[in-house]
Amino acid sequence: MRFSIVTLFPHLIESYFSDSILHRAIEQGLIGVDFVNPRDFSPHRFAKTDDYQVGGGAGLVLEPLALSNALDFVKKKNPKTHIIFLTPCAKLFSQNDAKCLRKKSHITLVCGRYEGFDERLIELYADEVFSIGDFILTGGEIAALCLCDSISRQVEGVLGNSDSLQGESYEEFLLESPNFTKPHNFKNLLIPSEYSKGNHARIHSLKLKASEAKTRFHRLDLYIRYKQRLKDEK
Repeated sequence: MRFSIVTLFPHLIESYFSDSILHRAIEQGLIGVDFVNPRDFSPHRFAKTDDYQVGGGAGLVLEPLALSNALDFVKKKNPKTHIIFLTPCAKLFSQNDAKCLRKKSHITLVCGRYEGFDERLIELYADEVFSIGDFILTGGEIAALCLCDSISRQVEGVLGNSDSLQGESYEEFLLESPNFTKPHNFKNLLIPSEYSKGNHARIHSLKLKASEAKTRFHRLDLYIRYKQRLKDEK
């Protein structure tokens, strides 16, 4: 699995890959990351990459030439790359998307800036378009990191213990149940006693109930889908 991140500001996110799990994954050759700066491909004076909106409107837009040249460069090196544009005007990225994308050998993540992209770039190059939430950021770099991290941890060997992927939030439309560690008594708050008795069937049942309660409280939309799935399975 290799990622090419197309961004005007690679220095903002390069350091994220210098520590912890993703750094080890890179060292072990499980994933690779490189950065492509559209400024290096701009045909304009002073490496210009943005311009005013046609038809008026506040803010600048990433113009087509520099970014298309950068994407052509990536595609020439990696003809089968899967190109993803990151923009708030898109479907929300999900855990299921991360699982599907782990099967790709090369993914290109295109980060927006200012008022976003010339729409024709998306029409010409995008295989998929994702948003990470119903809010606006100053650029797509943080969104690119979110996707890169989420997809990478699905790649075999990256987490070390594959069991870590089991029972996570958003599996089967449920949020993960609360987790605990020692001490058993922390500021007069106790871990459920059943967790320490070794009855794994009972522990699983308690965790499921806690997961259902947590999902119903925090994400009623997911809980409704979960209950519908149970109903459909009967």
